[in-house]
Amino acid sequence: MDIIPCLCGSAPCLLCSCCPSGNNSTVTRLIYAFFLLLGVAIACIMLMPGMEEHLKKIPGFCEGGAVYRVCFGMAMFFLLFSLLMIKVKSSQDPRAALHNGFWFFKFAAAAAITIGSFFISEGPFTTVWFYVGMAGAFCFILIQLVLLIDFAHSWNESWVEKMEEGNSRCWYAALLSVTTLNYILSLVALVMFYVYYTHSDGCTENKVFISINMLLCVGVSVMSILPQIQESQPRSGLLQSSLVTLYTMYVTWSAMTNEPDRKCNPSLLGIIGLNSTGPAGQGQVVQWWDAQGIVGLLLFLMCVLYSSIRNSSNAQVNKLTLTSDESALIEDGPNSASLEEGGGGLNRAVDNEKEGVTYSYSFFHFMLFLASLYIMMTLTNWYSPDSKYETMTSRWPSVWVKMCSSWICLGLYVWTLVAPLVLVNRDFD
Repeated sequence: MDIIPCLCGSAPCLLCSCCPSGNNSTVTRLIYAFFLLLGVAIACIMLMPGMEEHLKKIPGFCEGGAVYRVCFGMAMFFLLFSLLMIKVKSSQDPRAALHNGFWFFKFAAAAAITIGSFFISEGPFTTVWFYVGMAGAFCFILIQLVLLIDFAHSWNESWVEKMEEGNSRCWYAALLSVTTLNYILSLVALVMFYVYYTHSDGCTENKVFISINMLLCVGVSVMSILPQIQESQPRSGLLQSSLVTLYTMYVTWSAMTNEPDRKCNPSLLGIIGLNSTGPAGQGQVVQWWDAQGIVGLLLFLMCVLYSSIRNSSNAQVNKLTLTSDESALIEDGPNSASLEEGGGGLNRAVDNEKEGVTYSYSFFHFMLFLASLYIMMTLTNWYSPDSKYETMTSRWPSVWVKMCSSWICLGLYVWTLVAPLVLVNRDFD
């Protein structure tokens, strides 16, 4: 019966015996991440052949676009909580109890919204939601980059500290090896882009996209080691730039896989010499799943999990994500005094936000709202369904959304480098 307070109670809830003791702020984010991942699993099931045919047999259900409707339900659930949690300052706010507890009722609400979305009449629903999803996914790509920069800074700081503590040659070699590997992978990707996604007599857009992003990545890498940058930010360096470069190559590839001209957008099966899905040309029937979608899904999973347990010391990233630098990982754990107050040996989520929240509840839910839209676009490979849901058609707006996001991502990274030089009166320590 100990599980009932966890399902129906308010924060801090009693955890199941299989869960470790931890801070309430971290445990709550992990449970919401589980909610989102459960929704992703359901959306993946909807992609199974014949699934929509079974849904059509249910009276009143929609005739197509199941993935769009599952993600609509998830997105509306998180958007609702984002609005409800605006300006929650501490766990003493009555709304914080709703955020940190009542899991059974929230699960039921999310399920009800999702099921209800299947009864929305077709009309322009899927087309409008496709463009909403495109805008939201664009924003989430930017959030991915912010979290990537945060991860790179944290990774670099951790290894530099270990270098300073001792055995510097070993840690320097590790730092150099990872940085080199990232640049080698980026270079290999660049060569493959030119080989498979361009032709001497066409694919001008791809040539421009690849060349521009190559030059921009070289530029930010050089900028990160300039003396002025190193003086203001001694721990900025090529590790961060190499990760940003590799991510930019991924976004460039992702954009080119949405190009309508199949001559400039070969499938992975075509590249490795296996049979493709049909004759080249506009309006070709394409697969919903491909290598780009799988990589995008893996990045999404890592991003959501990292955002749930992150403990950043980077002030600029914390301001961008509205997170306090006091947010602690589960491994940090609560102190013994808190455990004694909470009930001895029981595994409890300790309320560490009585004096103030360690992250913005509203922004966290808004990020999961954007994540729901991103996963919708990723699972459908950013293709727009036709009116009969029988084919998926590539659209140039998807290409431009991804390319623009790659340029904005590089711009955000450059800003983290030059901000201390531009805003000299601000404290960036």
